[in-house]
Amino acid sequence: MSRRAGAPARGHRIALAAAAAWAASTALAQPLPYESDDLHLGPATCATSVCHGKVSPDETSNVLLNEYRTWSNDDYHSRAYNVLRSEESRRMAERLGLGNATTAQVCLDCHADNVPVERRGEKFQISDGVGCEACHGGAERWIESHAEEGATHQDNLARGMYPTEQPEARARLCLSCHVGTEHRFADHDIMAAGHPRMSFELETFTVNQPAHYEIDEDYVRRKGEIGSVNMWVTGMVMKAERQLALIRSERFEGHGIFPELAFFDCHACHHPMDALRMHSTPVTSGLPPGMVRLDDSSFQMLLAIADVLDAPIGERLRERTRDLHRATARGRGALQGAAGELDGAVDALRRFVAGHDYSAGEMRRMRELLLARAGEGRYGDFTSAEQAFLAVETLSIVLDDAGAVASVLDVWFESLANEHEFDPGAYAAAARRVSAALN
Repeated sequence: MSRRAGAPARGHRIALAAAAAWAASTALAQPLPYESDDLHLGPATCATSVCHGKVSPDETSNVLLNEYRTWSNDDYHSRAYNVLRSEESRRMAERLGLGNATTAQVCLDCHADNVPVERRGEKFQISDGVGCEACHGGAERWIESHAEEGATHQDNLARGMYPTEQPEARARLCLSCHVGTEHRFADHDIMAAGHPRMSFELETFTVNQPAHYEIDEDYVRRKGEIGSVNMWVTGMVMKAERQLALIRSERFEGHGIFPELAFFDCHACHHPMDALRMHSTPVTSGLPPGMVRLDDSSFQMLLAIADVLDAPIGERLRERTRDLHRATARGRGALQGAAGELDGAVDALRRFVAGHDYSAGEMRRMRELLLARAGEGRYGDFTSAEQAFLAVETLSIVLDDAGAVASVLDVWFESLANEHEFDPGAYAAAARRVSAALN
C-alpha cells in the first residue's frame, strides 16, 4: 500500500461544474495514448536542456522544464522496464512460460510504452519504460507546435495530447494498468507466479508521484484545477466501473470450472487456516461463511460517498452491491447480470459527482462515516481497510487537520503494515481512536 508521505495541503480551486461535466463526458471517448495512431517519439526527444531536460526549474517559463530529469531520476515509471530484467521477473516469466519478460507483451504492456513498432520514432526505445508519451500521448503532431509562442493547451489537445489534467481521463489511463482492461490484465496466474497484488487509489498515487508540474495561477488558467477529493471520488467511481466491465467480459472466464480469481478478495483464501475471516457487512450478510467474496473495496467506498451526497443513489448502490454478492452463489450468468445492474447504479453516481464542488461539511460527513464504519468492523478485509484509511487521510489533508491527528493516523496506518498479519480488531480500534481525536 502507498501512503501519502507528508503530503502538504494544496490549493483546491475547483473548475466550473459545467466545464468539468463536459470534460468528463469527453474523457470517456478520448483514445488512450497507446490506442491512438500518433507516432511515439521517445523520451529522448524531450530530454535536451532547451526542452524539458534542465537541471532545475526555469523561473522564466510557465512550465518547469526539468520534467525529464524528475521523471528519469525520481519517477518509478522510468524504472518499470528495468523491473523486467530482475531475477524475480526472470523466474516469473519462466513459471508462466513467457520466455523473456523483457520481450513478453503481457509484461511490456504495462512496464513500457508498448505501442506497435510502426508507431515508434527514431529515438524511441522500449527500454525507456513508461515514458512521457505513455501518459501524454504520441507527440508526433504536437512536439513542435506545443512550444511555439501563443500555443494553448487546447491546441495541444487538438493535436493529440492526452488530457491528464481531467480526472476521468487520468483515471481511465492509470486504471488501464493499475486495475487492467480486457486486453492488459494482471490475472491470478501472474500473481501466483510472483507479481504483487494490485492495489491502487488514484489521488494517493498521484500525490506520491514526484510532481513534474506546479499548480500555480498560470496552470489553473490554462488547464483548470481539480481538488483532491474530486480526484479520489472519480478514481473510486471509475475503478468500480472498470471492475464491473471486466467481470462482464471474457476475462472472468478463468480456467476450467474456476472463474478468474483475481476478481475476488485475495485474503479470503490467502490466510492461515486458524485465522477465520467471517466478517460480515450489510451487503454481504446472509452469505455462507465458505463463500469466497468478490473484492468490493471500491464499492464500499462508493457507499460512504453516496450516503452523504445522495441517499437514494446510496440505497440503490447498496442493494445492487448486495445483489452482486448474492449472485456469486447462483452462477456466472447471474453474477454478470448483477454486475450490469450495479454498473447502472455506479453510473448514476458518476454523473452526479461530475464537477461537484465538495463542501467542508460534506467532506467531514464522509470522513465521519468512513471512520464509524471502520470502527464498527465493516472493513474487516484488508483491501477495504486500506482504501478507507487512504480516503480518511486524503479528506483530513484537504480539511487541514491531518497534522492535529498525525499520531493516531500513524498508529492506524501501522495496523496495515503487513497484509499477511492484518488484525481487523486492531484496525477497528485504531480507527475509533482517530475518530475520538477528531471530535
